Parts: sequence; C-alpha cells; structure tokens
Amino acid sequence: MEMESGWLWIKGLPSRSLANTYEIYRQTTKIATDDPRKLIHSFKVGLALTLVSFFYYFQPLYNSFGVSAMWAVMTVVVVFEFSVGATLGKGLNRGLATLAAGALGIGANHLASVSGKTSEPILIGLFVFIQATASTFVRFFPRVKARYDYGMLIFILTFSLVSISGFRTDEILNLAQKRLSTILIGASTCVIVSICVCPVWAGEDLHNLVARNLDKLGSFFEDLTAENFRPWEAAQTENGSGVSVTRLNSVLDSKSSEETLANFARWEPGHGRFMYRHPWKQYLKIGNLTRQCGRRIEALINAYLNSSKTQAPEEIGGTIQDAFSGMISESGKALKEVASVIETMSRPPSPNPHLANLKIASKNLKSLLKSDFWEGYSNLSQVIRVAAVASLLIDIVVCVENIADAVNELSSMAHFKCKDGNNRDFRQVLVEIPSVSRVGNDGGDAVNKAEAGRQVLNV
Repeated sequence: MEMESGWLWIKGLPSRSLANTYEIYRQTTKIATDDPRKLIHSFKVGLALTLVSFFYYFQPLYNSFGVSAMWAVMTVVVVFEFSVGATLGKGLNRGLATLAAGALGIGANHLASVSGKTSEPILIGLFVFIQATASTFVRFFPRVKARYDYGMLIFILTFSLVSISGFRTDEILNLAQKRLSTILIGASTCVIVSICVCPVWAGEDLHNLVARNLDKLGSFFEDLTAENFRPWEAAQTENGSGVSVTRLNSVLDSKSSEETLANFARWEPGHGRFMYRHPWKQYLKIGNLTRQCGRRIEALINAYLNSSKTQAPEEIGGTIQDAFSGMISESGKALKEVASVIETMSRPPSPNPHLANLKIASKNLKSLLKSDFWEGYSNLSQVIRVAAVASLLIDIVVCVENIADAVNELSSMAHFKCKDGNNRDFRQVLVEIPSVSRVGNDGGDAVNKAEAGRQVLNV
C-alpha cells in the first residue's frame, strides 16, 4: 500500500511541477501588470549593485578601499527602497549615523586608552552601556521612530564596533575613513539611480492615495443611494441588496500607508508639481477626516441598512427616506468634487453647489427633528431609530464640510492653480422653504404631514 501511494506521488510529480510553474508565472505576470514600477525597481537595484561591484573589478579602486569596498555593496542592499524618499531617508540616516557614531566611538576609545590598562575595559563598557541605553530610549520618541529609527540602529551598531575594536587610534581613523567613504558611495549610487531612472515619488503616491480614497468614499455614497435608499414603496416589497464594503474598508485601513508615505515624502526634494516644503501634513489631516467620515458611514450601515427594525411607518418613512437619499447623493457628489480638486491640483469652485445643498438639507432636517412632526405616531421605538439615523446623517454632512475645508486649506497652502471659469461665482438659486412652525399645526392628517415634510426637506 505504501509503495502504491509512493508510486502515485512520483507519477503525479510532473503535473504538480507544471502546475506550480504556471502558478509562479501567473503571480509574476499579475504583479508586473498591476504595478510595472515594481519590475522597474528590480532592474534599478540590479543596476546599482552592478555599479558598486566595479570596486572589485577595477584594481585601482580595490587598492584604494580593499575589503572595505564590501560596505558599498551592503549599503546598496539595505538602503535601496522602492521610493525616492525612502531611499534618500535611509541613505542619509546611514551616512550621518556612521559619521557621528564613528567620531564618538573614536573619542570614547581614546579616553579609555589614556586612562590605563586597568580602567580601559571598565570605561569602554560604561560608554557602551550609556550610549546603548540612551539611544534605545530615544528610539521610542514618536518623531524619531517615524523618521530616524534606522539611523539610531546604525548609530548603536557603529559606536559599539568602533569603541570596542581594540585598534590603535590611527588604525581606527584609517578604517573609519574607508568605510565611511564606501558607505557614502553606495548611498549616493542608490539615490542617483533612484532619481534618474524612472523615479517613484512617495509624495506623489500619497497625493494620489488621498484623492483616490475620497473618490472611493464618494462612489460608496452613490452606491448607497442607488441600491439601498430606494423609494419607500420599493423598500417595503424588496430586500436590500447590500452594498459591498470593500472600498470602504480600504479607506478605513489606509492610515498606516498614508503616514509611511508622508514620512518618506518629507525626505524628497522638490519635483514636478510638488515643490520644496509641500504641506504633506495637510494630506494626513484630510486622510484622518476621510476615515472619520467612513466610520460614520459604517455606523449608518449598521444602524439603518443592516437592521430591519429601523423601518418606520410609511408616512414617516417616505419623507425621511427621500431626505436621506438626497443628502447621501449630495454628499457623494461633494466628495467626488474635492477628490477632483486634489487630483487635478486646481482651486475648488466657490461656492460649491453641492456643499450649499448639503447645508440647506442638514439645517432643514434639524428643524424637522425639533418640530412636532413626530406627534401622532404610536411606535416610539421605530421613531427613535429613524431619528438616530437622521442624526448620523447630520454628522456625515459635518464630516463632508470639514473635508472640504481641509482641501481648501491644502489648495491655498500648496498654491493650486485656478481652472478656467473657476473665478466666476455660481448663480444663487433662491428656494422658497415653508416655515417649519406651520408643519403639524394645521390639524392635517399624517399624509399631509409627510407631504409638508417633503417640501421642507426638498434640496
């Protein structure tokens, strides 16, 4: 039996090997097709390693640096990152940390050596302990952790190696000079290749990510309007189809990516549309506001779309649901508008018609909730749930307004250009809105109340 199973395993080996080969080919093709920059980055790393390997192929270079030339190769391997900002940040961290730690390590070694053979190991141990303790603690500082963590690691390593090396001072200086030179050569090679050959800018990726998240959120609002906020009669007879939350989850999970890209972007020089001292922190503010809005939408889905208990009486439901659909639709349009502002780096329209409609709808919904519109309905629990959903929608409108304000600040700080015709004002449309105080006080029945509510909430 065992021999038979072994024979079957050997017999199926060619087919499994072929299947595994095809799977590797499929994954390789998919990665290269989804983001061709990854394939280009691989070639760039190979090019940088080839350039620094010339230290071994050319005898004059090898005679100048000797085995220290290996540090150039190691620097390329550990420093070359996907984006220019990440590569430049790592290169500067490694170079400056090596220089500072090497100088301090030579000083510590010299002080320990002049103190005598007896106290030398004690002083060196004390210096290493103090340096390692202090440097490790400094790594916990948020700003240091975000931008200089790699440099602190290299500082600890270099100081410890230099201070306990046991070489004479002149030998240490010679060794430090060669290693620092090869590290600088390796880091410079990485930066030059990264910038000159199909550069990948972290700042541009951050810019596109924030704009894409806003556009996803706007599209998600449109899906809610199309699929879930249908007319009340249809909602009574059909089951909600449910909106895919994949896009919403990708927005909510984007915080770490945005913070990483922002840290890398601060290292990058001015390029293209992004000049020196571009307001990268403002992108993080917009990203945080976008996720706040996304969490409100998630709460709205849980409170309204995923709960059949939220269904209100038809007279209330028709009015409220029409208002909800209008507010959700205008929110989606407003978010798509600000996403377009970021993507095109153009000044936002002033005034924004979608935001103006949202403010009117939110104000009217607040007035309706405070009025006697709810009187005469016996099922209080359903009314409370509908009012809670209305409150969530009002919070969403506030989030959208905050996002628009943050984008306006970004456009001013980054000096976005005006589009043709953006300087002209939109015509103000005056809409006669019935007084809320008259709603519910005219003695009309529930149907008349619902019709009056539709007029009040008309956007």
